Amino acid sequence: MSAQPDASTAGLLTRLPIVALWSLLVALSVTLSVLLEIAGIPAARLLGPMIAGIVLGVNGGAIRVPRTPYLGAQGIVGCLIASVISPQIIQAFLKQWPLFFGIVLVVIAASSVLGWLMSRWRVLPGTTAVWGSSPGAATAMMLMAEAYGADAQLVALMQYLRVVFVAIAASAIARLWINVSGAAAPTIAWFPPIDWLPFLETFAIAVVGVFLGQALRIPAGALLLPMAAGAALHISGLVQIELPPWLLAISYALIGWNIGLGFTRRILRHASRALPQIVLSILALIAFCCGLALLLVKTLGIDPLTAYLATSPGGMDSIAIIAASSKVDISFVMALQTARFVVILLIGPRLARLIADRTAAKIAGGRESGK
Repeated sequence: MSAQPDASTAGLLTRLPIVALWSLLVALSVTLSVLLEIAGIPAARLLGPMIAGIVLGVNGGAIRVPRTPYLGAQGIVGCLIASVISPQIIQAFLKQWPLFFGIVLVVIAASSVLGWLMSRWRVLPGTTAVWGSSPGAATAMMLMAEAYGADAQLVALMQYLRVVFVAIAASAIARLWINVSGAAAPTIAWFPPIDWLPFLETFAIAVVGVFLGQALRIPAGALLLPMAAGAALHISGLVQIELPPWLLAISYALIGWNIGLGFTRRILRHASRALPQIVLSILALIAFCCGLALLLVKTLGIDPLTAYLATSPGGMDSIAIIAASSKVDISFVMALQTARFVVILLIGPRLARLIADRTAAKIAGGRESGK
């Protein structure tokens, strides 16, 4: 069976069979991951598959990551985060919660202002920029954008492109921050002996967490429920998290592919005129979050890499993988990332809708006055 996309997605790979496309994706992912690993880039096993996915996506490789394996990969990453959470970390979070939520609200405000300005200046059609600028809750934003008549494809591109930029920038900064000169790349034992009981318990946490997250329709439940349940069981001493490197590598690849394959030639062609402005807006938001990270460094003495990853706008699963691959306080990073995600879920769509309504009204009023 061959991939048969429409004419707008035509590319070099459109006539290849599905099996050939997956084989090419896996081969290219492994090659890029090895090269990035040799170069000492953190999260090479995420970035390699993500870049490979982009290459296939923009050249007509019409394949997608099946939903069930992708959700399972999120569950495994959730368990990975749970393995490093401790009671001391929770206590630190509770003591600093005003700071965390203050940073979250500032990031949401900055992204909202950026979206409003882009809509007001008509950089993108209608209220598209308002929905696309939200630093999280991407699925909710895309659905609501479509319901409000905004360009859902451009919103999707803005959300996916920001995740890619944040992942690449975070990995590059981690690479620069960690001194690897003269150090040999660590040897990875891909298939170490497995302690089967902890492994099966960890796997069960991931599977049950993903299932409940979907059944209860909890946003990002596939990541958050295994993370919460795994952390509680791990802290209590009831479960030891066991995650062999080969399982983590597969999970990283699935998440990277899901991001990369979202970039199709049709979407890029559709957004070609506005692409420079979209990239500029993403860089502006990343720069703003870098400023917040610097504030954390100066006021709390947090190391710069931890502060940067904690304040990075969006891509919670990819940030978790990068943090796990670097020498940072992963618990602080994920506490702030999770807090922002929850707040955005609670107020983000309502805030975006409010700004979209007012922006649309002003645009309509401007058209009426121009008649």
